[in-house]
Amino acid sequence: MKLSRNFVNDYTNLTNTDMNALAESMVRIGNEYESIKKLVDTDTLIIGEVKECSRHPESDHLNVCKVDIKSEILNIICGAPNVKKGIKVIVATDGTKLPGGTIKKTTILGYESNGMICSLSELGIENKFLKKEDVDGIHVLNTEAPVGEDAIKYLEMDDVIIDFELTSNRADELSMLGLAYEVSALTKEKVILPNINYKELDEDINSSLSLKIETDNVYTFLAKKVNNIEIKESPTFIKNRLIACGIRPINNVVDISNYVMLETGQPLHYYDADKLGAVIGARMAKDGESVLTLDSIKRILTKDDIVITDGEKAIGLAGVMGGYDTEITKDTKNIVIESAIFNPLNIRQTSKKLLRSEASIRFEKILDVNRTYFAIERSCHLLEKYAGGFVEKGILEHNNISREDKVIEITLDKINSVLGYEFKCDDIIEVFNKLDFVSECKKNKFVVTIPTRRVDISIEEDLIEEVGRIYGVDNIKGTLPVFESSAANYNKTNRIIRDKMVSLGLNEVITYSLINVKDVFKFTNDEFGLIKVLSPMTEERVVLRHSLITSILGVYDYNKSRNIKDLSIFEIGTSFSLIEGEYIEENKLSCLLAGKYISGINSEEYDFYTVKGIIEELLDYLGLKNRYSFVSGNLPEEMHPSKSVYINVNGKIIGLFGAVHPNIYKEDVYVAEINLSSLLEIKTGKLKYKEFSKYPGISKDLAFIISKNINSEDVVSTIKQTGGKLLKSVDVFDYYEGEKIDNNKKSIAYNLYFESFDKTLTDEEINQVFDKIIENVAKKHNAILRDK
Repeated sequence: MKLSRNFVNDYTNLTNTDMNALAESMVRIGNEYESIKKLVDTDTLIIGEVKECSRHPESDHLNVCKVDIKSEILNIICGAPNVKKGIKVIVATDGTKLPGGTIKKTTILGYESNGMICSLSELGIENKFLKKEDVDGIHVLNTEAPVGEDAIKYLEMDDVIIDFELTSNRADELSMLGLAYEVSALTKEKVILPNINYKELDEDINSSLSLKIETDNVYTFLAKKVNNIEIKESPTFIKNRLIACGIRPINNVVDISNYVMLETGQPLHYYDADKLGAVIGARMAKDGESVLTLDSIKRILTKDDIVITDGEKAIGLAGVMGGYDTEITKDTKNIVIESAIFNPLNIRQTSKKLLRSEASIRFEKILDVNRTYFAIERSCHLLEKYAGGFVEKGILEHNNISREDKVIEITLDKINSVLGYEFKCDDIIEVFNKLDFVSECKKNKFVVTIPTRRVDISIEEDLIEEVGRIYGVDNIKGTLPVFESSAANYNKTNRIIRDKMVSLGLNEVITYSLINVKDVFKFTNDEFGLIKVLSPMTEERVVLRHSLITSILGVYDYNKSRNIKDLSIFEIGTSFSLIEGEYIEENKLSCLLAGKYISGINSEEYDFYTVKGIIEELLDYLGLKNRYSFVSGNLPEEMHPSKSVYINVNGKIIGLFGAVHPNIYKEDVYVAEINLSSLLEIKTGKLKYKEFSKYPGISKDLAFIISKNINSEDVVSTIKQTGGKLLKSVDVFDYYEGEKIDNNKKSIAYNLYFESFDKTLTDEEINQVFDKIIENVAKKHNAILRDK
């Protein structure tokens, strides 16, 4: 929302206000701004009069002009087609800074030019706001323009604009009056409401027009009639204020409707009364019904759209855009004014589907019903004053909203408790006075009357927020809360897992919970229903995810497209599913490994055993050592069938890991996912810590040739059972398939580490166990010891 200094100055005094300081003060009370600029960002421009104008002898389009600026007469070369003797113009002298650059004395084809005669576009006004003659040539001032005076002040363009980024709850600030109240809370200058007085004809609108409302989605609908209007150009101040707010001036009648919308925050619509007929109303559209809107586009409607009717057919889209059949033209003489409030949800759906406009942006919010009445009266005043209209007495009225102000009671103790500060009654009363709220305090209890314009305030906490922001958060001395607390087990476990994954060399990522529908059933064989967003912003954010792997692969794709191929990342997040009508949320851990990692001074490729090691390390760390196994089975089709397994803990599948199917990625990408909600339900004993052995251990390697159908995990289990207490660890360090062994065989090499807490082991003791391991593996798995 753009704040125009000149516009707001009509309602609260900003004459001597530093607008940069005001913008910063507005930030401190919760109103962030994107930019602050002048409407015409330039040095002083001077009103001049062209005394002489003759064709340049060396050019077919340039003119040599002598321009009187009172202090001197300047020679200026001008190429505008509409420059001529006797006109008043805008002059930029030597050294003047314009948006396009600094004006300097120069010589053009042998003739000296000491400045520039300006068009409005050269002052930084966009062409879309200008008349054709201003786009094609210089701007010609009125004959009454005083030579030598400041041209910007004369044009009433000496304005400063602050572009605010408002929060969605502050619908009241989508108006100059709403911003004026906010500014008034800072400056302590009173807000003066604009004039809404006008004379009425004896003729009553109810004698020629009736109202027909056929839906509960129309909360308020008001209509008045103005006769014998004159369509002409708007006054300068109206045009300039519309331009400052980003709206193109059209004519006095259309401009007044936009002006009142900016002023009050209440959109209005004008209908040509002679085209309308004897009835105006509103109803829900029919599926497939169409209406031709003001932009000459045929809109196909649904039963969720609200339409304005002439009693039968649709003549406009309620809250979005009027219809072509009843538009205001240069021949219009009599108009009907509509001021209404519609169901914001319906307007939001319609505008998102068909067209978003300045009006719909406001109708999508909750509007102030009293402003709805005020706006239609203000419109009548301006139409009488600037369009020569005559207002019929009476009003067509439909209203289901209370016009009474809200009353909230709150205690001083409650305010102090929430804000953590010792306010006094006078402090709070002062804040309410700044906001123009009527309040009284008895025995430390406040009774506050909230004007209907503040639709965002309805409960005690809203009032407390107002006290905090207007008093100034910076002025509230911070104090530390005093209470006993302890970390919840759930969050504590999450932190433990997060710290462990980081210690294993992975980086944490946080991704969107919303994904594309086509990705939701990937990397899972679970059966569940979709949880969709009603109004998604993009097709990439439509449905809540079930597997985190799809999200984390998006991170991989993002980095891969930027030539970052080495990645080790994890995420702890929530998955969602709809099962038998119940919404299920589960906490999951997902990780991804791709490319290479540094091992000592060497770089190694990530493989199946790397991700397997990470999973084993995590499960052991969580107290589940010797209680898990890795099993093959009906894996999701996105996983590599021979390089992926499920994670089984105590007979329950709690996750999976392995390589992504080569149909998806040609390179090796390894992923894992663990359902932490299921995993953490498994009871574990307290971790027991043992001191390191004082005696040296012995490491021995061996390799077996076994059938490809035998899992390495089964071989490891046999080795551990045979090794007994002396065998402390078994690790796979090599895997081979190739020409030196049969096609249906594979070679797996293991490192065995033996250690005793009681003594130094001898070769004889180790060899005895070692030989027994070889014997048992050979018998149980039909394995052959590989000797080379």
